[in-house]
Amino acid sequence: MIERNFFFYDLETSGLKPRDDRIMQFAGQRTNLELEPVGEPINILIKMTDDALPSPSAINVTKITPQTTLADGISEAEFCKFITEEIFTPNTVAVGYNTVRFDDEFMRAILWRNFYDPYEWEWKDGRSRWDILDLVRLTRALRPEGINWPFTSDGKPTNRLELITKLNGVSHEHAHDALSDVYATIAVAKLIREKQPKLFDYLFKIRDKNELKKVVNLENKQPLAYASGRYSSKYNKTTVVFPLTAGRNGNVLVFDLRYNLEEILKNGKVVETEETDVDDEKNMVEKSVKEPEKQKTYYPIVKELALNKCPAVAPIAVLDSDNGWAKIGLAKETVMANLQVLLEHPEFAEQMRSIYENRLEFPPATEPEAAIYDGFLNEPDRIKVAAVRNADVNKLADFHPDFYDERLPELLLHYKGRNYPQTLSETEMQKYEKYRQTRLEKQLPKFLAELQNMQDDYLKEELMLYAQSLSQNDY
Repeated sequence: MIERNFFFYDLETSGLKPRDDRIMQFAGQRTNLELEPVGEPINILIKMTDDALPSPSAINVTKITPQTTLADGISEAEFCKFITEEIFTPNTVAVGYNTVRFDDEFMRAILWRNFYDPYEWEWKDGRSRWDILDLVRLTRALRPEGINWPFTSDGKPTNRLELITKLNGVSHEHAHDALSDVYATIAVAKLIREKQPKLFDYLFKIRDKNELKKVVNLENKQPLAYASGRYSSKYNKTTVVFPLTAGRNGNVLVFDLRYNLEEILKNGKVVETEETDVDDEKNMVEKSVKEPEKQKTYYPIVKELALNKCPAVAPIAVLDSDNGWAKIGLAKETVMANLQVLLEHPEFAEQMRSIYENRLEFPPATEPEAAIYDGFLNEPDRIKVAAVRNADVNKLADFHPDFYDERLPELLLHYKGRNYPQTLSETEMQKYEKYRQTRLEKQLPKFLAELQNMQDDYLKEELMLYAQSLSQNDY
């Protein structure tokens, strides 16, 4: 068995929505657990599929045109085969910078629509995943010593990768190039491992759900220090929370003890309060500049702590040293007083459980590619799905499995159309073309609106030519 190792990876994508947009670049570097490189770096392009228009805003950031991917890239089917067989091998820890909430979602989506299990790459045979962004957040909040931390021009703390590397003398010449971002992420991980090894090792350990459940325990509830992108940058994205009750999908609802529940209830605000700007999410810096009116969110009083997303949590004893309480703008006495008030309202936990239980985690899917989370496949379908991805072109043309899952027949048609159009019959081609044109027409208004705001004439012309090449209509 291969020893446990890291595979640092990063994606550049055609947009921000994993179920709608496409991966255009994949880059990565394997390292050992001491963060020393193992083997050569990976840097490949994936051909843009003919059923999707890229976001001009995303292309303006990455500078990767669809035409470049078609000329130099591999198909999605080839990419999925490569990463499952050569990259995310047993005992590999997939890790990056905001990968758990962004890149990993794109990986699941591309695997699903190409007839691979969307989850096995992150858990089976000793595989796991981790995220350096939340390590950075908790380090900055609680153990910032020895590292230079960036601020925005108006004085707000920011954890943008390219700014951290610049301030700490790490070369990062091509931000938003996937391989450059991979090298930068490894460098930041090394920096934290050198300056704060205990915190590094602790968060690496609790990326495992079984270890995490010893800390986030509903049987023996204890206050926790918790760093999350949903919390205020004013306090370095960190607060003290208390586990309320079980949430959806094995998650845990937590209450922010920065707040007094009675005051919240008196004001009629139950779940959210205090407006702020989105910070630290991949590609959101550019997006927030262009569309500031859409970048409003709220600090959650109650939020879901997802046990499967490697959250950065620690017992509050970690705040008792190194002036920890002051670093996150809290006093222990205030937190304990707010906890007492919370415990005097046991009905609140049940109210929150009911609210979250009835929330839609994802909007209803209108196509099988977006229905990835609508249910797991049964065993007979899993066997047939494996047969699809292993079929060569000749076999695929006449391959029509009798699937149980109603998502799969249409998904197979689209899979063949995107990767192997020569396998489609005349009737199938007509169906695929109807699906493709309908999908493109839905994307077109947003595409054209973003295109009008582009300043780069070359990219603007390339994207217009690409859109025209996909459509039966002139724009």
